Amino acid sequence: MYPMAPLVRTVLNLAARVAPGPAGRLAFHLFVRPLGRARQRPEEQTLFAAARTERLHVRGKDVVTYAWGDGRRPVLLVHGWSSRASRLTAFAEALLERGYSPVAFDAPGHGESSGKASNIIEYRAVIKELHARHGDFDAVVAHSFGVLATHLALRDGVRVGRFVGLGGVGSFTMLLAGFRAGFGVDELVIRRMRAHVERRVAPGEPGIWDRLDADRAAAELALPVLLFHDEGDDMVPVVQARRLARAHGDRARLVVTRGLGHRRILTDPGVVAEAVEFATAGSEPEPAVTAPEGRTAPEDRIATG
Repeated sequence: MYPMAPLVRTVLNLAARVAPGPAGRLAFHLFVRPLGRARQRPEEQTLFAAARTERLHVRGKDVVTYAWGDGRRPVLLVHGWSSRASRLTAFAEALLERGYSPVAFDAPGHGESSGKASNIIEYRAVIKELHARHGDFDAVVAHSFGVLATHLALRDGVRVGRFVGLGGVGSFTMLLAGFRAGFGVDELVIRRMRAHVERRVAPGEPGIWDRLDADRAAAELALPVLLFHDEGDDMVPVVQARRLARAHGDRARLVVTRGLGHRRILTDPGVVAEAVEFATAGSEPEPAVTAPEGRTAPEDRIATG
C-alpha cells in the first residue's frame, strides 16, 4: 500500500468517470515515477569513474551514458526500475576482462540522468540511439524492467547476438496489475491510462499497448537467450521468467536460483560468470546440467522448448 493510496484511489476513480483525459494523464504520471533515485555504491565507483561518459538528449531529457573498452564487440547493459547502470558493475568488469566493450546508461529519472520519471518508450528510445552509435551489440545483459524494455527495442530493429535476462519482467500486464492493486483503483482508470499512452506517449504507433509484453512473439527474435531468476524474488515472480523462456522456445534456457532474490542475483559470482560466458561465447544454449552445490538445485535448472 502506497502512503497516499486512499486519497489517490478516490481521486482517480472519480476522475475516470467525469474527466477521462486528466484521469489517464494523472494515472500515467504516477505509474512511471521511480520509487526514489538509487545512489552509486562504493564498490561501483572505480569502474564508473573510468568510463567514457556522454549525454544523449532523448525525448526532452538528458540521459547519461557510459562506455568502456576500445569500442569493438560492444555489449549493452540495461538496468531495471528504480535502479541505475552501476548496479551492473560486476558484468561490466567481467566483460572488460574478456576484451569486450560494455555500454550502459541511466534511464531518465534514474542515476545521473535528468527527469523524475521514465517509461518503456523512453527506454526504447535510448537503446535505439545507443545502437545507432555503437552498432550491433554482441549481446545484451538486462535486469528486471530492463528485460521488458529491451524486448520492445529488439522488436523495433535493434540487433544483438545474444540476450541475458536477470530477474526479468516478461509481462507489462503484471506491472499494471501491481499498480492497480497498490492504489486500489478501478479497471476504468487503467483504460483511461491506456488511452493516454496511445494518444500522447506513443502517437502514430497503432497497437503499441499490445506490443509491450516481452513474451509476445518473442520467438520471432530468433536469438539465443539465457535467463536467470530467483525462486524467492520478491519483486518479480519466477513465473515471469518461465513464461518468457517458453515464449522464446528452443533458443532459451532458464536457470532458477535460490537465496539471491531480486538484487543479489546481480553480484553473485556464479551467475555473473555463467552469464558472461554465454554472452561472449556466441553459442546456442546448452542442455540442462547439474548446478554447482549451494547455488542452483538440479531440479530448478531447466531447459525450455
